[in-house]
Amino acid sequence: MGKIIEFKGTGLRAQLREAQRQRQLIRLWRGELEHGSFCGYVGGVGRECFLLWVVGDGITYDGLYVMRHRDVTELEAPDKHHAFIEKALALKHLLPRVPRAFPLDAIRDVVQAAGDLAPVIGVHVDSEEDAEVCYIGRLVGVEEDGFTLQEITPDAEWLREPSFFAWDEVSTVSMEDPYAQALLAVAGTPPPLEHGDPGVGRAH
Repeated sequence: MGKIIEFKGTGLRAQLREAQRQRQLIRLWRGELEHGSFCGYVGGVGRECFLLWVVGDGITYDGLYVMRHRDVTELEAPDKHHAFIEKALALKHLLPRVPRAFPLDAIRDVVQAAGDLAPVIGVHVDSEEDAEVCYIGRLVGVEEDGFTLQEITPDAEWLREPSFFAWDEVSTVSMEDPYAQALLAVAGTPPPLEHGDPGVGRAH
């Protein structure tokens, strides 16, 4: 059975690095951002963020997520159901594959690397209600104070104007998750941008 550890800003990075070294399946909670939990394998640990190869409730690969250390409130290593989940993943021939040398020390580097790796990314931002709001799109520009996306709406339609996000509002960046990939498949090739003042996007 896994050991659940509550964090108050210390010890998390060391625990994540150890889980990565031992290739442990972990579960973590971010109590201030969502009610549920994340299960997966640690793919990298940086100064500000870490990378998780996420396993979904249906024992599926649910994408790569980069999260901030400061948002994690509990960590279970290994996941108490790890034996079952690992066997089910093996039967499905699902093996964790993570990008090498993915930058995790600063959110700016995370966003740039994610945009290089995936055709669309999920950008999760802190909302006024202290819960995450997700926007999905392709990275089109990086600036000193933030970045711009060409977004896909929840109806799988490309927006024509870019949306701007400040670095300090980003809590999570996701790549290769099934929902984003389904949106991209339906939306198809993005149309040319109509350059104007970046607007507010469509949350998912």
